Amino acid sequence: MKITVIGTGYVGLVSGACLAEMGNDVLCLDVDAAKIQALEAGRIPIHEPGLDQLVHRNAASGRLHFTTDVERSVHFGTIQLIAVGTPPDEDGSADLGHVLAAARHIGHHMTDYKLIVDKSTVPVGTADRVDAAIADALAGRGVTIPYAVVSNPEFLKEGAAVDDFMRPDRIIVGAEDERAILMMKALYAPFQRNREKLLIMDRRSAELTKYAANAMLATRISFMNELALLAEKLGADIEHVRQGIGADPRIGYHFLYAGCGYGGSCFPKDVRALIRTGAEHEQPLRILRSVEETNAVQKTVLIDKLAARFDNKLSGLNIALWGLAFKPDTDDMREAPSLSIIEELFRRGASVTAYDPAAMNEARRIFRDDPRLRYADRPMQALAGADALVIVTEWKEFRSPDFDAIRSLLKHPVIIDGRNMYEPELPRSAGLEYHGIGRR
Repeated sequence: MKITVIGTGYVGLVSGACLAEMGNDVLCLDVDAAKIQALEAGRIPIHEPGLDQLVHRNAASGRLHFTTDVERSVHFGTIQLIAVGTPPDEDGSADLGHVLAAARHIGHHMTDYKLIVDKSTVPVGTADRVDAAIADALAGRGVTIPYAVVSNPEFLKEGAAVDDFMRPDRIIVGAEDERAILMMKALYAPFQRNREKLLIMDRRSAELTKYAANAMLATRISFMNELALLAEKLGADIEHVRQGIGADPRIGYHFLYAGCGYGGSCFPKDVRALIRTGAEHEQPLRILRSVEETNAVQKTVLIDKLAARFDNKLSGLNIALWGLAFKPDTDDMREAPSLSIIEELFRRGASVTAYDPAAMNEARRIFRDDPRLRYADRPMQALAGADALVIVTEWKEFRSPDFDAIRSLLKHPVIIDGRNMYEPELPRSAGLEYHGIGRR
């Protein structure tokens, strides 16, 4: 198949590369000329395991191409996959400007049948608006050309996006048009050879499914974070509680880890967008409001623990920070807990020495040349002369540290662990004060 992918951000680039890997001829469009030049030169703008090899292999094979030419991109693909950003507006709603602009461009330039696939995360009813935008553009040209619009939300986890696309647990397609459904079945046939994973539904249900999935996962995280704070008051251990409730097959173990809050480009934005959608339709989503409030509070918990340990006197301290990305295996710092923690430490007069295996360039972009934030080349280097260690991201290389070395490097033998990476007895046996989230 010939496929145009509109947008070379996280979703677009992963989708385009994976579709090319299955033998499709894919053209990726972006209006950012610098990004397209970088991709053509083999430079990948995001950190995602396995993506660079996938892009390089398929570009070299001639199946994956890049362009800034909108008209060329519309003529190229029978399938037009929209994967542009939907950043939040000030009121929390999703900004559909890029999505609708892409739809209008398709309507302005198309000369034969097109299947338009909404891959971006969008509010319920967006497929109808895309449909109308294309119809208006065609009417303005005075032509009638057949097309169909389907909703096909992505379910890619940052840090595992390539594997998620290549081995999906489900493929949601919102469509009523039989030709469109047949084309979507053909498109995804190579990704579901062992069993049927395609779920066909109406477009609005498909759009709501994406928001509902992320909202449910965010809810589980905030629920466990609230329970963890209660466990601390009660003298219980949240890890034991997690294992106990996770053993119930109706609950399961996924997304039951207490920590310092969720971040990234999906959960915060999608929760807010769904809350806004409910408000617009006079159906308040009270649970999700609590989820959002709980997450905001949870991002301050590590600061509270640190302040309590140092009698609220953080001014002049240097804090070692392990982890800047909102989760492992990505360089994404959008709404990461590390941002709230660093800013609050600065406000209280402390400085920070940070280490992250992927996100330090992104941190430099965000904080520029702020002298209060320094960067270490290795985890242990960040500890030299620091007053305490705060762990924010659960990178694998932090799992088995030399606790004796940590104790010798820190001015005060204090670990504040925002991801419950260690059994408390291990650092404590090395003479370290260990403070987790909800641990006894």
